[in-house]
Amino acid sequence: MSPMIELVTAISCCFFLVALIKFLYDYLWIPLRIQYKLNSQGIKGPPYRFIHGNNKEVAKMRQSAMSKPLDLTHNIFPKLQPHLYSWMNKYGKNYLAWDGVRAELVISDPELIKEVLKNSEKNFPKRKPNAYLRKLIGNGLVFIEGEKWEKQRRLANHGFHGESLKNMTPSVIASVETMLEKWKGQEGKEIEVFQEFKLLTSEVISRTAFGSSYLEGEKIFAMLEELSIIMTRNIFKTRIPLINKLWKPADLIESEKLAEEIQDIVMKVVRKREDGVVNGEADGFGYDFLGLLVNAYRDSDEENRISMEDLVDECKTFYLAGQDTVNSLLAWTVFLLAIHGYWQEKARREVIDVFGNRNPHTKGIAKLKIMSMIINETLRLYGPATGLMRKVGREVQLGKLVLPADIDLLALNIAVHRDPQLWGDDVHLFKPERFAEGIAKATENNGAAFLPFGFGPRSCVGMTFATTETKIALSMILQRYAFTLSPAYVHSPVSVIAVQPRHGIQIILESVHNDA
Repeated sequence: MSPMIELVTAISCCFFLVALIKFLYDYLWIPLRIQYKLNSQGIKGPPYRFIHGNNKEVAKMRQSAMSKPLDLTHNIFPKLQPHLYSWMNKYGKNYLAWDGVRAELVISDPELIKEVLKNSEKNFPKRKPNAYLRKLIGNGLVFIEGEKWEKQRRLANHGFHGESLKNMTPSVIASVETMLEKWKGQEGKEIEVFQEFKLLTSEVISRTAFGSSYLEGEKIFAMLEELSIIMTRNIFKTRIPLINKLWKPADLIESEKLAEEIQDIVMKVVRKREDGVVNGEADGFGYDFLGLLVNAYRDSDEENRISMEDLVDECKTFYLAGQDTVNSLLAWTVFLLAIHGYWQEKARREVIDVFGNRNPHTKGIAKLKIMSMIINETLRLYGPATGLMRKVGREVQLGKLVLPADIDLLALNIAVHRDPQLWGDDVHLFKPERFAEGIAKATENNGAAFLPFGFGPRSCVGMTFATTETKIALSMILQRYAFTLSPAYVHSPVSVIAVQPRHGIQIILESVHNDA
């Protein structure tokens, strides 16, 4: 063997040895060290399995749960997230689990959750999205940190609060009227409202935030839904960075293609808005959310300017969240009122007392106390998110625990919303009266016992928009119709982006007549 070949062989062996040591360090030593550190503080959990963590167990448990029928119960936690439910019962409110090689501290103690979500010392930033989630909503408001987040949060606040929100009301009413016009003549027949509300909420977010119709955004919604499905089926697949760099799965290639197509369509919408100004058809980019984004994109001050990627990512975030979250909330509220006729009638009487036969208006919406109670109880039982994700930015103390840097955190709001110590032994029952004196007095713990839209500075910016749209749509439905749950309904909630009815929600409509 020549000296050159010997040298190359020796160097190759050294590279291989270094790579092997690095691999074992990342995939064995670090996980075992984190596991030991948290175990020694009383935090237990399912043991780390080499490379895969707990992902194989999770996939098996979820598949088993989805294959079993569910009675008409609001105790949906074991069905939606069987692994979280099982391990919380086995290891306690706070436990350690493994997403592949990533350590994930799952917490359902409201005081610890409050501390994490307040994040006053910047110890618990948002964790970075995986490849599939990044293609779905990009690196927008949901994930960014620091000054960039503050700048884009100000834009979103301006677009979805105060006077802007008030100006959206006519567009919401017009969209609901279009839906209700289709319902005429359907009395005594079955309607599947989840799809009806999907079209409604898509139309509303298109009109109010982007100054267009559902038809213009139809391709974006369809591709976002496809990306959601791809992300969901890959959420518990183990990712090995080196292998993923050398070989891209078909789903990732498809996700990249869809993300590029969405960017092209969004930029066409932006150029249409810009052309209107250039051609003298408009004297500005507008004051809806898209207009605010285009203004920031074209800002002459570099400090205030946002990039094209930022603009596209924020559009994707609000197209998705504005449609998905409200669709889920509206559908589950109608589902609960279809079962609980007493509360449906109470809500109807309130709506007629406040609005009569007239369309909803801003002052009246603020007076809908019973409807607020119903919506809050719906959010407790069928809130859009089952958990809120963060990470540990640096070694930090949380309560009595000392947490190592760079582990993930999952604040389990689905567990908090179902804790009998907070809500009572009737925790799985639909009881809007819990919120008769407001959210703060709904439980003895007024910290983070109720957090469907998060908590603290990173709470959902579209919360008021979502509840206002829901109140308007419900008011207009209740003025015209009574409804009951169809015998065809199959109770099977699933967690995609928001908690959704797997087989839709079928109701039977009956006309109501009021003399207001």
